Amino acid sequence: MKQVINLIILSMMAGSLLANPAFETDTIQTSEGSLVITFIGHASLMMEFDGTIIHIDPVSQYADYSKLPKADLILITHHHSDHFDLQAVDSLKKGGTVVILTKKCSEQLSSGKVLSNGYKTTALGFEIEAVPAYNTEHMRSPGNPYHPKGEGNGYLIRFGDKTVYVAGDTENIPEMKNLKDVDIVFLPMNLPYTMSPDMVAGAAKVLKPKILYPYHYGNTDTGKLARLMKGEKEIEVRIRNLR
Repeated sequence: MKQVINLIILSMMAGSLLANPAFETDTIQTSEGSLVITFIGHASLMMEFDGTIIHIDPVSQYADYSKLPKADLILITHHHSDHFDLQAVDSLKKGGTVVILTKKCSEQLSSGKVLSNGYKTTALGFEIEAVPAYNTEHMRSPGNPYHPKGEGNGYLIRFGDKTVYVAGDTENIPEMKNLKDVDIVFLPMNLPYTMSPDMVAGAAKVLKPKILYPYHYGNTDTGKLARLMKGEKEIEVRIRNLR
């Protein structure tokens, strides 16, 4: 019966995605089934695993969320408007939707569960950990970083035997050295807000994922990252449409 239900859900997803035919998808095999990643735009992602729909940083600018599957789980990395959109969140919510977010986001959306840097939780059977996300070099003005330490999250999410790291808006911070056995990584790549290709390459060489997705990259030359990573045979760089 569970297989039949999952097939129905996947069929409904396919119908919804036809309304947004530009979205690319990848399928990752795990020990407990397929993880389907939909690349919506900028930092907005959708993941489907075992019939559960997860939306990350949904923003209406990048999709008509009324035409996408409702969320079982929503993860929001921080309060900036290109990551946190109340309209998109409201469009995706249904009865039982779990929202995990930062303290600053909770000032606008009281129904979510706050997860601070370094803390873990389990939601709908998924192990989720909040990782710091912040700037160390790039500043709006002296002493005023684009993303101050403690305000934003990256997220580690476990899918069967695979761990996905969605880094949020961050630079290649020291805390990345403590992340072990990360399989799939999303790293932001646009100056001055996050990282340059060189910084992303440096972070990837520390994290050593099997798959690296640059995201939130705007007009950055993704080819430069591919060239910098050419010698890293154990890391596959996948460029998807996530400007």
